[in-house]
Amino acid sequence: MKTGIIGAAGRMGRALVQAVHASETMTLSAAVDAPQSSLIGTDAGELAGLGRLDVAVAGRLEDVVHDADVFIDFTLPEATAHHLSLCRDAGVKLVIGTTGLNDEQWDHLRRVSEDIAVCIAPNYAIGVNLTFKMLDMAARVLGEDSDIEVIEAHHRHKVDAPSGTALRMGEVVADALGRDLQQCAIYGREGRTGERDRRTIGFETIRAGDIVGEHTVMFAGEGERVEISHKATSRLNFARGAVRAAAWLADHPAGRFDMQDVLGLK
Repeated sequence: MKTGIIGAAGRMGRALVQAVHASETMTLSAAVDAPQSSLIGTDAGELAGLGRLDVAVAGRLEDVVHDADVFIDFTLPEATAHHLSLCRDAGVKLVIGTTGLNDEQWDHLRRVSEDIAVCIAPNYAIGVNLTFKMLDMAARVLGEDSDIEVIEAHHRHKVDAPSGTALRMGEVVADALGRDLQQCAIYGREGRTGERDRRTIGFETIRAGDIVGEHTVMFAGEGERVEISHKATSRLNFARGAVRAAAWLADHPAGRFDMQDVLGLK
């Protein structure tokens, strides 16, 4: 399956190039980065430390959109919205790892997925998606009698907070308990906050150094505490999962999917 990488010159993009190259069923056929990048025209394989693959990094998706059956996009919300339109017009599938989409961008994605297959997930690591399943179970057993906190840490360059993965963890817990996360989430605390409301779900965010990604959900009751954690030490975990999702889309002409669909966890 011919695969293109959007954001190929970045850290995640290079990991995706490596993951595609290691796949037995996927072939790197296109690579794209921001038009202003000094690396436009560079061989994507050489950027990823693989040696020459004869796939030059393009500055616009428009120029290579017909060169792949599926693209993988880990960029920024405004860029991803544009890429969705281009892929729809070209009849090309899209795997999205971009987080921080606003309501308008989500609506656009839903409309596009009526015409092409789109997989979007806040995290493509297999372990994280298994963790989502475990959180649903823990929330149903412990949630009504526990204070629930979501703690996440990422590298200093991450621009959105809380992370998309942390928010998804909160959504899984809230859904299991019949709560609306938008109504019960607390994002950080400061000053005289008063006694904690047990029905809230707290979020704490850390941005420091080169932390790849760490997430813990704490269920703290009287006399005991259960913590479910996932710690990533390499971006290749995310990249391998995204490539697996891209391969899975081969059998789906249209629709909006997530990693739980890919792994058969729903």
